[in-house]
Amino acid sequence: MPDPALDRRYVPRLKSKCRPGDITALVEMDPGSFRTFDASYYRHVARGRALFTSDETLMLDPFTRDYVLRQAAVAAAGGYPAEFFTDFVASMVKMGNMQVLTGAQGEVRRRCGAVNPMGM
Repeated sequence: MPDPALDRRYVPRLKSKCRPGDITALVEMDPGSFRTFDASYYRHVARGRALFTSDETLMLDPFTRDYVLRQAAVAAAGGYPAEFFTDFVASMVKMGNMQVLTGAQGEVRRRCGAVNPMGM
């Protein structure tokens, strides 16, 4: 059963690209603009064509929903997404300042959604 938040017209396209058992399939997060770094991705999210649940969730919170709709409108009008680029730079700086555990202090999760058991 398809995700009810997905645009019904988008489901057949995803099904044609994501065949059961195919672990090599590639699907663009931003069809039509995937080679360009811009804010057009937000147009897809606003239209119910988010590829990931985490992206789809942006539409559930009033603050992030407004942000998505604002960026989608700028992208649809062909405008320069100044707010998006400013926010992107700030987020990259913030992530760069995180104290990531590496080497013996860090770990590679065996299952993405769970911390490894002790001793792994």
